[in-house]
Amino acid sequence: MDNVLTNLILISSIFGLVLFFINKFLRKRLNVEKKEFFSYNHVNEQHKKIDWAIRIIFIVFVLFGFFINVNRDPSKHIWFLQTHILMFGFIVVTELVRIVMEKRYAKNKNDYIFTAVQLGVISLFLLAVFSTDFFGLLAW
Repeated sequence: MDNVLTNLILISSIFGLVLFFINKFLRKRLNVEKKEFFSYNHVNEQHKKIDWAIRIIFIVFVLFGFFINVNRDPSKHIWFLQTHILMFGFIVVTELVRIVMEKRYAKNKNDYIFTAVQLGVISLFLLAVFSTDFFGLLAW
């Protein structure tokens, strides 16, 4: 168990460093300002309204999924109503909306390219993690 935890931390750290350097390179190359981590960087008021609508819909789906799956046998859970699947979908949808809004309304037209590359890298990593049981580390 100790070895698994060490490997999980190592893989997460490597991914974090790769993402950091990709972001640093892209910010410099595309002349994009650094955004605050986990903050609401809305392009305009319309983007803010759409983002909040997505959040509310996501909360409804999480609650709905919980109440549906809690009474089912764990081997018969509805996969697309599981929290981690919904969270992945939430991230993808909110970032796709951000990409569209940045392409249309951002002052710096390279903002959407930065966001798109960042979404692609994070999505590939998360898909690799979930489809390989964290690269075989969680295969019991």
